[in-house]
Amino acid sequence: MRIKATVEYDGTAYGGWQLQKNAPSIQGELERVLMELCGRRIAVTAAGRTDAGVHALAMPVHFDLESSIPPEKLPFVFNRNLPPDIRMISAEQKEGFHARFDAKGKTYRYAVCNRPHASAMERNRSMHFPYKLELEPMQEAAKFIEGRHDFAAFAASGAQTKTTVRTVKEVKVEKCGDMFYITVTGDGFLYNMVRIIAGTLLSVGNGRMTPEQVRLAVESGNREDAGFTAEPQGLTLLEVYYD
Repeated sequence: MRIKATVEYDGTAYGGWQLQKNAPSIQGELERVLMELCGRRIAVTAAGRTDAGVHALAMPVHFDLESSIPPEKLPFVFNRNLPPDIRMISAEQKEGFHARFDAKGKTYRYAVCNRPHASAMERNRSMHFPYKLELEPMQEAAKFIEGRHDFAAFAASGAQTKTTVRTVKEVKVEKCGDMFYITVTGDGFLYNMVRIIAGTLLSVGNGRMTPEQVRLAVESGNREDAGFTAEPQGLTLLEVYYD
């Protein structure tokens, strides 16, 4: 039976979602549990691939399983065998479901600790940015990122993709105490795209760039016209959307 499951994880200790030889991965831990359960390797496919240090509150995955265990009991089985920084929070049988190809959009949040000294509590879940930030210019610049554009300027070099055109439905910048939150929703994202958006908006908030320069970066498609790539630990996948 095809299983659709939702996984939550703190990516601090992992080399990213994808299975790899030289570092532990989220996919590797899930497939290890399936190996112990079924005695053979069963591939687990996710809605996307998060990088080293990146987190997820709700990452949809799918895998095919021959087992008498009811799907709704699978989270209990997995969570007894997974490390404490990975949790399966739900599972159901859903024939024909594909976690990646059926996805219609995603929401990511980037968290920034904006104070002179870093946070002990948020060190693995936010980027420390000790320089002054102004909220309004960041919000103004965010509007230039919304819409359907060629986001070549916001993609890491060497990224392999058929097209760099994406639709960003909303970019929201909020401040809560010493924390800034940049929330981005779109139909899909290029490699490091959200982290580059975050770094660009931080550059605007700090006065290194103007909102108008962000508009020009979107139009030029030149990576050098956008801001820096923000650190991975501030990024969390919040939600993946399906029909």
